[in-house]
Parts: sequence; structure tokens; C-alpha cells
Amino acid sequence: MKRNIFRDKVVIVTGSSSGIGRATALEFARHGSRVVLAARSAERLAHLEKEITAMGAEVLACVTDVSEEDDCRNLVEKTVEKFGTIHILINNAGISMRALFNDVDLSVLKRLMDVNFWGTVYCTRYALPYIVSNRGSIVGVSSTAGFHGLPGRTGYSASKFAIHGFLETVRIENLKEKLHVMIIAPGFTTSEVRKHALVADGSEQGHSPREEKKMMSAEYVARWILKGIRKKKRNKIMTWAGRFTALLQRVTPALVDYAYYLEMKREPNSPLKK
Repeated sequence: MKRNIFRDKVVIVTGSSSGIGRATALEFARHGSRVVLAARSAERLAHLEKEITAMGAEVLACVTDVSEEDDCRNLVEKTVEKFGTIHILINNAGISMRALFNDVDLSVLKRLMDVNFWGTVYCTRYALPYIVSNRGSIVGVSSTAGFHGLPGRTGYSASKFAIHGFLETVRIENLKEKLHVMIIAPGFTTSEVRKHALVADGSEQGHSPREEKKMMSAEYVARWILKGIRKKKRNKIMTWAGRFTALLQRVTPALVDYAYYLEMKREPNSPLKK
């Protein structure tokens, strides 16, 4: 029988009101962790808090906009105030986009960087001393877009590339402290991220251009996040397409470019069809 290394561990999950974040918070709760929920929706956090409490796990809900540094500082302070320390940080909060760079308002790219990249930086900065002292784990929930640029997703890809560089550097700087840092890249996952993706003018897309039911489940990704932490994984690309991307971009990058162009062009109402 495997030892439960997550029991009583203090875990912060950003973007925990839906999708991968929500599933991950529930998975840690099932393993007996003390879970801290962070997202912008107070109503959704309250519902999830009740669900986790009913499971018998300890939980703290903290309304947080990760693009705001003060919110991230407050998140860490409230966590330490209640639980005394932090063992694991799951940087999951993020938004996407769908527009050609030629058409997009630059404020959209700034918003992507503020939430996806700076949200990761802020939360990591304030949680890091506690996680290092516990020889804990920092996880960045990424995407294949962080390994190879995706057309129509300039801001999304840029933010994920930035997260990779940031977290890899944090890992190296803390080698002696034995800090575990993992970057996990799921495939397309059933969630609301495409519904809320920003289009060229900064408004939300409002629907998903893909068949959500055929994607991997958020619960499957959550189980892999815990498995990756348990095994001290460095990088985990969860799809064969993603693994081939990471490999082939070093051998035949032009072929990967063309393959992603065709893939994104096939989406309904793709901006590449203009």
C-alpha cells in the first residue's frame, strides 16, 4: 500500500473555482490535505468550500485575482495565518485567447501575461520561503503552447513560454534546497477556458470551438498532478501529440509549424480562415 504523502500537507490551488483547479483541489482533499482555494468567484469558492468540508478535509477559501500582487500576498498571508505554513503551490489560474496577432488589441496580450505569467510569479514569490523550508513542490499547469507557438494564441503561448523559463530558473536557483518544481502540460481538457477565451477586441468568446466531451477530463489531469508530485517529476507532457511536438521541434520545426497551422485552421470559425 502506497504511503499517503499528502495527508496534512498545506496546498494552495489557484484558479480552483472550475476545471482543472477545482478537480485538483478535490483530489488533494480526498488525500487528506489542507486545501486553500483561490479564485475570483466568491460564490463558486463557497460552494467548493462546503463540498470539501463535507468530505472531512480542512479548507480555506480566499477570493483572489492573481493578476493583483496584493491579492497574491494576501492569499499567502491568510494561508500561513490559518495553517502555519505551505507545502505545495499549484499555479493553475489562467485565461486563453483566440485571435490573430495582426487583429488583436494589445491589451488582450497584456491581460494574458498579467493573469498567466504574473499570477504565477506573484504567488510563487510569496509562497516560496515556506515551500523551500518544507522541501515542497511548486507546479505550473501549462500547455503544449508553452513548448511550441500556437497560431491564434500569441498571448497564450507567450505567457506559457514565460512561465516555463521562470519556473525552470526557480528550480535551478533552489537546487541545494531540494525544491521540487514541475511543469505539467495537459492536452485539451474539458473546462470553461475556451468559453472565457478573449477574442481580438478583448471580449469573451462565449463558446468553445471544440468538442468538449471528447477531451481529457479535469479529474484525470488532477490525478496526474498528484502523481507527478509524488514521483518528483520535472516535466510532464500528457499527450503523445505534445511529446512529439517537443521532440520534432528540435528536428523538423517547420513541419511542426505547418501541422499546428492545419490543426488550428480546422477549428470552427478559426481566425486562420480569413
